[in-house]
Amino acid sequence: MRNNSIFIFIFSMWILLLLGGGVVVIVLGPITITGYGELNSIIASGIKAVIAIILVVIWIFILLKMKNRIFQKQIQS
Repeated sequence: MRNNSIFIFIFSMWILLLLGGGVVVIVLGPITITGYGELNSIIASGIKAVIAIILVVIWIFILLKMKNRIFQKQIQS
């Protein structure tokens, strides 16, 4: 269990990375804004950036929770 927990953590990091990349490409990529003239691309990029930053914060929070849970089990054993 002791050696496996770090591999589980690294595997889960890769899964989050791949899922996050898929979400960004599939969901955020096609977002377009119309009706603001020359500002369309700037507004769309701003919205995409804000959503991407929110997703990064969520993923960091998830990884922190997983890390704490995994390494607490190591400390207790």
